[in-house]
Parts: sequence; structure tokens; C-alpha cells
Amino acid sequence: MTDRRVTMAIEHWAARFVANGVDPADFARVTAGIASWDGWCAAWCAAAAQHEALGRQAVDDGRLLSGGGHLGQAAVYYHFAKFLFVQDLAQLRQAHGAAVRCLNDALPHLRPPGERVEIPFDGAVLAAILRRPAGPGPHPVVVLIPGLDSAKEEFRATEQLFLDRGLATFSVDGPGQGEAEYDLAIRPDWEVPGAAILDAVSALPGLDPGRIGVWGVSLGGYYAPRLASGDRRARACIALSGPFSFGEGWDQLPELTREAFRVRSKSADADEARLRARELTLAGRAGHGSAADRGRPPGPDRRLAAGRPAGRRGGGPGRAAAARPWRPRLRQRVLPAPALQRRLDGEAA
Repeated sequence: MTDRRVTMAIEHWAARFVANGVDPADFARVTAGIASWDGWCAAWCAAAAQHEALGRQAVDDGRLLSGGGHLGQAAVYYHFAKFLFVQDLAQLRQAHGAAVRCLNDALPHLRPPGERVEIPFDGAVLAAILRRPAGPGPHPVVVLIPGLDSAKEEFRATEQLFLDRGLATFSVDGPGQGEAEYDLAIRPDWEVPGAAILDAVSALPGLDPGRIGVWGVSLGGYYAPRLASGDRRARACIALSGPFSFGEGWDQLPELTREAFRVRSKSADADEARLRARELTLAGRAGHGSAADRGRPPGPDRRLAAGRPAGRRGGGPGRAAAARPWRPRLRQRVLPAPALQRRLDGEAA
């Protein structure tokens, strides 16, 4: 009998895997051979190693575009090998190191190419990938924020949506995510690491610091509006399936999600994790909205902003600044990339 955790992962997240670069045939083949959750990481690492070998051979042969594609795909497979696999941190960390290695090696061969950026923060480092679109800058830029157990290695397909439309992308691992998950715990006040991230983005050549947007998915859909509500440099915000209050639906979250949050928040036990989850709330920072994410119940999230946050009426970012922090218009829906660019250009989306 297949482990219920394997069944849960397949039922809840198959679409996410495929949308972010896993070949559907590979997904079916790999998951069909996994009977126990204990075998999840090794099975996906084996599939990733095949793509890594193809990529390295292609680079050696001078087929750089193919090499970059295979290495980028290997990074995604290694990432999903570690996906929620927190019961064996040694395996998780080995798979994660392979994902980071493959993406770093793929960067110069992607179209457009990418570059690694490291941001000092709280005694550790927030690692990010910057990609600029073709054409002269300075370019508007979108900061891509992962969720509970996503990471920058997962974002290549999403990056391309923006890059194809002239927006640069900056995919970053924040506290409790990706390369920062070992040293920094999940934290509710994402305006703090967000400020360090926007400082770094604003100083990078070829980018327009006056046209910065933020995009977050799942728990990143909490982090993005939390950042935007506290930093006026964020001129646009997309919260994709983000929770208004992460802790309210704690008991309805999948078992794998709850345990991953416990580890990522560095909580000693489930009770402490529940309390930490309640700290992640947009109360007082947003209006209302709607969303659905298989990783958590949709009900409370209808409060995430669907329009202008309560208490703000028109005007620019400086209006009533002394009375309350500026809050950009928050959307709990996906703005098409052209609409986001119009927002960054100051036009109505």
C-alpha cells in the first residue's frame, strides 16, 4: 500500500510540479515508483541526476542552450526532492545543495542569462537570482518571493513570463526559505527582510528603483503584501493564493505542511509551531480578497486585499503619509504581466 504522505503529495501538488518545470511523463514515472515517503527524496534525486548528466554533457559539447535547459530542469527536480522532506535533514540538505549547484551552473546559458546576488542579512545571507530582459534599461523589476517550501530554484517558468514582457526578475530566498532556511527562521515581519532585499535591488545596475513590484505565491502571498504594506518602494503587489492569517486554518493544513512549518520556523514542537503560525497575519494591513491554495484552507483568505486597503483613498504614495504607512494597491489575483508593467509605469492596470 502506498504511503498516505506520498498520496497526499501527489494529489495536492502534482499541478504545481508540472507548472514549474517537471515533465508530466517524469512526474508519472517517478511517483509511480515511490511506495514510501522515505523514498521520495532519493527517487527525485535519481531523476534529477539524469538531467544533470545530460546538461553537463551538452555544455562540454558546446551545446550551451541545451545544457542550460537540462541543468535548470535538474535544479527543479532536486528542489522537489527536498520538497517538505524535513524528517531527514541530511538527505534534504544534500538534494538542496545539488539544486543550488545546478541552477548556478545553468545561469550563464539561460536566455536571458542570470546572475547570483547575495544579500547580507541578520548575520546570514539571502541568496537571489537576477535576470534582466533583452533591450536597454533601466528595466522595471519584479521581486519573486517563495512560499513555505518553495525556493528560487522553482521560479524559472514564472520568471520567463515577466522577462518575455520586458520586466526583470529577482527571485530570492528569504528567512526560512531555500538557502536561508538553515540559519534564519520564518518570521512574520517581512517588511524587515523585505527592506534589505529592496535596498539590494535598488542598487543593482540596469534596474529602475522607481518601478519595483513584488510577487509572492502561497505563503509568499502573505510575505509580498506584508512587505508592500510597509515599504513604499513596492509600487505593485501580486499575492497569489496567499493567506490573510496563516494560523487560523492550522488544523486543516496537510500534515506535511504543518511539519515543514515547524522545522522552518525552528519551533520545538507542534504547539509552538501553532503559536508561531498565528503571528503571520495581515490584520490591520489589508482589506479583503479571495484565493484558494491546496496547501491551506481558502476561507480566511477572502480578507486579503481585493482593492484599496481600508483607510486609503486615492492619491500618491505620499498622501497621508504622516497618518499611516503607505500601502500600495494589493490584488489577490494574478495580474497579467502587461498589466503589472502598466502598474509599474504608473498607469491603471
